[in-house]
Amino acid sequence: MQQYSLVAIVTLLSLLVYMWMVTRVGGARRKSGIQAPAMTGDPHLERNIRVHYNTLEALPVYLTSLWLFALYWDPKMAAGAGLVWIVGRILYATGYVADPGKRELGFMIQLIGTAFLLFGSLGKIVYDLVMAGGIV
Repeated sequence: MQQYSLVAIVTLLSLLVYMWMVTRVGGARRKSGIQAPAMTGDPHLERNIRVHYNTLEALPVYLTSLWLFALYWDPKMAAGAGLVWIVGRILYATGYVADPGKRELGFMIQLIGTAFLLFGSLGKIVYDLVMAGGIV
């Protein structure tokens, strides 16, 4: 299990980044005076909510790919790609909240991390199946 410690740490860091986004939504609610369940009425609040939800939508693909890559390829490479995702998500969040037009760099960085993990794990799994004669 120790070989997956870095991937576990990156997983937890990813979730901490997500929780940071949750707290930013709460702060934006306090600042705007808009209480739940309302979701609109202040652009700053709306952007924070959008960042939070976009990240929630991305987490299943990213985390599944992170662990499959670690299991089928290499845990250290998976952890490195996970750190790329984290940096991208932080840049995405800060850029989007400041100005929605500034979200692209962070989005592209995290997309590269996710694509590397997703297609890398898929490719390795298919390759292993073919080599083992599991796919005819």
